[in-house]
Amino acid sequence: MISSVIAVPPLARDARGMVCPEQNLLLIRYLEAGGIRILLYGGNAVFYHLRPSEYAGVLAMLAETAAEGTEVVPSAGPSYGLSMDQAAILRDFPFRTAMVLPNTGLNTPDGVASGLRHFAEAYGKPVVVYIKADGYLTPALTASLVKDGIVSWIKYAIVRPDAAIDPFLTELTQLVDPAMIVSGMGEQPVIHHLRDRHLSGFTTGCGCVAPRLSAAMLEACRAGQWDEADRIRRIFEPLEDLRNEINPVRVLHEAVSLAGIGEMGTITPLLSPLPAGQNKRVEEASRKLLAAQ
Repeated sequence: MISSVIAVPPLARDARGMVCPEQNLLLIRYLEAGGIRILLYGGNAVFYHLRPSEYAGVLAMLAETAAEGTEVVPSAGPSYGLSMDQAAILRDFPFRTAMVLPNTGLNTPDGVASGLRHFAEAYGKPVVVYIKADGYLTPALTASLVKDGIVSWIKYAIVRPDAAIDPFLTELTQLVDPAMIVSGMGEQPVIHHLRDRHLSGFTTGCGCVAPRLSAAMLEACRAGQWDEADRIRRIFEPLEDLRNEINPVRVLHEAVSLAGIGEMGTITPLLSPLPAGQNKRVEEASRKLLAAQ
């Protein structure tokens, strides 16, 4: 069973666009103080667009900053060649696992499965498999990776209009122990995923603003207190709705800054900052969420 809510934080940068150790430290300590002990650096941290030349330095900063007892899970990829080069760098760090970012361009399910096998072999450790879209992997291919010891856990994040109607997840949980699977879309589908699908935990972006609430929601789910879990879920909904409406990564990046938790700086291209009108809405929602703690 996953021991903690898994926060998926942004990565702070300074005015020059360089990764900022001081502001990342502030955010990490804030998350740890809120009861979160697993930090996954992926899409929200814009690992998709890290420079190859800064990869080792970012890994070193994260490894040195997290407190004892906090697990950091960095990402690699999304391209095959980049992930294979990054595997050699990751081997020099003490991370227990790493997530492979999904490539949704020139790929096939069989090719993805082969790439994940090659990466895990080069890395020398099981990896986090991130299933974000149909057509990336099949449930059967995913199960074969699990059977062969390639997988540490699975982040499942295919968004459905109704989380209860999800043939992919139905088949996946028939082939793979649900304890290997984490709900990867924030607080909104968590009750269904944990209560009805028996997944082992969840990732949170908005929990970077209100980690205590996110941790309390996981506790409520594990205690079977579903009404309390739903009450907490609804508190996260306004900011999550803005993420869905505008852009999940850009909104969270600004929300952490606008809530006064830490200065995340200007988001990395190929993304761009929010316009002023949207910033105002994000600030109102993020500060309201922060106050609810």
